[in-house]
Amino acid sequence: MSSVSAPVKQRTPIRPARILLHVFLAGTALAWLAPLLWAIYAALRPYGETSAKGYVSWPDKLNFDNFTGAFTQSNMAHYFGNTLIIAVPAVLLTLLLSSMVAFYVSRFDFRLNLALLLVFTAGNLLPQQVIITPLYRLYLLVDLPGITMSGKLYDSALGLVLIHVAFQSGFCAFVLANYMRMLPHELTEAALVDGASVWRMYWQIVLPLCRPAMAALATLLSIWIYNDFFWAIVLISTGENMPITSALNNLSGQYFTDPNLIAAGALLTAIPTLIVYFLLQRQFVSGLTLGANKG
Repeated sequence: MSSVSAPVKQRTPIRPARILLHVFLAGTALAWLAPLLWAIYAALRPYGETSAKGYVSWPDKLNFDNFTGAFTQSNMAHYFGNTLIIAVPAVLLTLLLSSMVAFYVSRFDFRLNLALLLVFTAGNLLPQQVIITPLYRLYLLVDLPGITMSGKLYDSALGLVLIHVAFQSGFCAFVLANYMRMLPHELTEAALVDGASVWRMYWQIVLPLCRPAMAALATLLSIWIYNDFFWAIVLISTGENMPITSALNNLSGQYFTDPNLIAAGALLTAIPTLIVYFLLQRQFVSGLTLGANKG
């Protein structure tokens, strides 16, 4: 009885174009990581050693003294708290308001449906630098006694929260509206026949189905608002009220600045964003293409 030999699998040859592609991608990744690796290398070296031997030199010793010094000298724990006071309400309020707008324009047909969504989205097309002067004067004139310490929106956490909500709501409304359009209309129609109110359809039916989209947007908003430096410099004048990104100025002296210490402080500042990304990596990646397909 003759035995049948198993077919031999042929190995596909490696094409030169594929090798060049991998080399290009590895070089691009290294180019993007080079500043980060250089900052880590500088943060681990004492300033005295780099000033004597230069940054392009072999280190005699590496330690974490710059990290502990940056954390204590800049009072980083206090400014982390300031950032949470700004970022958490801004993210929650942006998601709430934008989801309401998205629900209205995606579930109800009216003449100005598309125009209303375009108005919210158009806010992202306006450069933020254009409105510095009018916004600065508005924040100085608005009087809110009992809400802010100074009675003004300027130099307050509430002012930063409102500006982040205003600029991020358009993008979130656009993404959530496209996501809600993919949900079956039979769900809300059946709820309407059963006597459910509009608020109940939004809060108990549509919003729970949008958890993947809300999680992705929450991840993106947390990183964007946390990393904001522009509005923190423009709208905050008191050092104690600054968020963590603008508080790094405390590490710069009047006559002397330690670049290694600042590099360590910048790396410590970036840790929360890395934690958020690695914990919610799936939502973050899905958020890049969320709403691309219109149902």
